[in-house]
Order: sequence, then structure tokens, then C-alpha cells
Amino acid sequence: MKNKILLFILVMVLTSGCAVRQVSTEWQATGGSRGDATVKLSYQYGYGAMPQLSEQQAISMAKKRCKAWGYTGAEAFGGIITVCNQRDPYLGCIDNFVTKEYQCIGLGDVNNSEL
Repeated sequence: MKNKILLFILVMVLTSGCAVRQVSTEWQATGGSRGDATVKLSYQYGYGAMPQLSEQQAISMAKKRCKAWGYTGAEAFGGIITVCNQRDPYLGCIDNFVTKEYQCIGLGDVNNSEL
């Protein structure tokens, strides 16, 4: 019985690489505050995935949101926060949600009402 359990675990680990779950391969705006002049960007990935995201794409997206609020640009603010959304008892975290925050900088047209 013990050997069957170990064999089962071994098979699960070896075949789990075949079931890679790639949820989001690009940064997406997931929050922020016009009043605090912050933008939150996130992406999600599954077990075994090795996301290669563009920091240039992220800063461009954050700048676009900040410009809509009347600021002239954006810069990274703080670090990256990774949250495990789903945990497997044998594999560990199989669904990760990553968030990075950006600070809007430079006052441009503060009366700009575009959102």
C-alpha cells in the first residue's frame, strides 16, 4: 500500500509538467487610486509556468493610466507582491497572482477628466 501511494505521487509529479496553466501573459490594470496617484498592475500564472513579462509594457500601461488622470508619467513604487490563489498538497502553489504598484508623477493638466 505504501509503495502504491509513493508511485501515485511520483506519477503526479512527473505528469504535472504536462498540465501547465498559463493564465495571463501580460500585465493588466487591476486597481489603483486616482486620489493616491497609484496604479496596480497584475498577472496570473500556473504551476510550472515561467512568465517573461515586459517591464517596458508595464510602465507604458501605468503611464497611460496616470496621464488620463492628469499626471505626466509613472514609476515603480514598492516591490512585487505574489499571492498563492490555489495550493496543491503535493506540488505546492499551482496558481499565482502577482501585483506591482506604480506611482503617478508630475502634474500636468489636473483638470483632465478622461478616465
